[in-house]
Amino acid sequence: MTSTVAIWILLVLAIVAANLPWISQRVLFIWTPENGKSPWIRLGEWLLLYFLVGGIAMGLENKTMGEIHPQAWEFYAVTFCLFLVFALPGFIYRHDLRHHIDRAKKRIH
Repeated sequence: MTSTVAIWILLVLAIVAANLPWISQRVLFIWTPENGKSPWIRLGEWLLLYFLVGGIAMGLENKTMGEIHPQAWEFYAVTFCLFLVFALPGFIYRHDLRHHIDRAKKRIH
């Protein structure tokens, strides 16, 4: 696997993973709570997926480059903010767009 392919796989994985907690109604993709997922559970899942994608990124770096390069705190701050930006479409869908779609469906029926 070349480093270019690994980068594209990682970017697609990060975008999908950042949006999953906002789109899915299941907690950790296993069970659905009776009252629905709270925002804190969604944030916890999002943070867990951030660390999971980071671990996958380190594994891909080790596989393609042969070693994991040390990083300072700035690198992790930037990747955290980038993961936050990747989650924006799912967040907007969950908290704004879905309500508009539901109201439009009710008007049609």
